[in-house]
Amino acid sequence: MIRKQSTVRFNLIAAALSLVLVSTGVSAAFAQNDSLAEAYRIISSKRFVDLTHTFSPLTPVWKGFGPATFSLAANPQTGRPYTIARDGFHAFFYSMVGQYGTHIDPPAHFDPNGMTMDEIPVKQMILPLVVFNMTPLLKKDPNHALTVADIRAWERKHGRVPAGCFAALRTDMDKDWTSDPKRFKRYPFPAWSFEAIKFLYERRGIVANGHESLDTDTSKDLKSEKWLLRHGHWQIEAMAHLDEVPATGALIVVTWPKPKHGLGFPARAFAILP
Repeated sequence: MIRKQSTVRFNLIAAALSLVLVSTGVSAAFAQNDSLAEAYRIISSKRFVDLTHTFSPLTPVWKGFGPATFSLAANPQTGRPYTIARDGFHAFFYSMVGQYGTHIDPPAHFDPNGMTMDEIPVKQMILPLVVFNMTPLLKKDPNHALTVADIRAWERKHGRVPAGCFAALRTDMDKDWTSDPKRFKRYPFPAWSFEAIKFLYERRGIVANGHESLDTDTSKDLKSEKWLLRHGHWQIEAMAHLDEVPATGALIVVTWPKPKHGLGFPARAFAILP
């Protein structure tokens, strides 16, 4: 009896939806056209923005880690670097900490029981993107930390932060990445407040967050970063070109390698604009 009632209810809903589609001029055939080919047609027509810095041994990094080194990969038996002239190919050997360049911090970075990189669901690698542009606030306070009041002011203009999204903080610090690395590594710097991070995850249900700096916040114990990672969330640090992304309507795609029990790694992130 319950199954019969559910079937009837489903049929009624389907019929109502069909009437709505017809009344709004949308054919049922088009409404059902949710193929990946159609999705790709739409996505490929949009503008893409790279949110990732190019990194090198000169890239800004936390002083506790030190710079990367790039060298030609060598034959382990002879110690001789491979070359195209002699071997038909060449390759680099990279030596660097996982938290280098634009990178992911998985929960396990701060939590011994947290998810590692290889455990984060791939469905979380493409998400709706919202951008909090904090640059107007920095004119009065260059080291402002985004507050809950700032978020509510943003929502009055752009609508409620949608659950399941990626929240990015724009400060334009990325402009100093190559032009003035010393300034980029300044302390303090514009960041997230602890209250804002907690509000976005607990009250708005975001999936992940990102920012242009190398840390989430400027507290001595990294309170915001510690809290979000120890509550099962992940973040992207050292993002770029957020000034080219609208406040709402874009998608973010973030990918990273899959080392077993990985605690961090350079990531590739880009936005698909509406």
